Amino acid sequence: MIYKICAAAEWAAAERAGFYGGAAVDTRDGFIHFSTAEQVRETAAKHFAGAHDLVLVAVDDRQLGPALKWEVSRGGALFPHLYGPLPLTAVANVAPLPLGADGRHVFPATIFDAP
Repeated sequence: MIYKICAAAEWAAAERAGFYGGAAVDTRDGFIHFSTAEQVRETAAKHFAGAHDLVLVAVDDRQLGPALKWEVSRGGALFPHLYGPLPLTAVANVAPLPLGADGRHVFPATIFDAP
């Protein structure tokens, strides 16, 4: 599984469209940014600190084919980047990503158990 954090309104638009084309940063960079389970908490803290109304999208990376590339990014780590729209058929789960009392996002334990 790989994970995408996005605004709930963006995800609602993707559901209406039948695919997710990415956030503004994705469009600017030419690919959709994803994180692994090990990277997603740091991604939330670095790029979404204090943000409300987010969702965490779990994606079965095996369904993305050659459009998914693993590329060096933050600290030399490999991050998954999708060069093209995300088909909703590859989405295993979508869950709210609320802020906790400490100001950090609260990740649902069950999302990491998605098939």
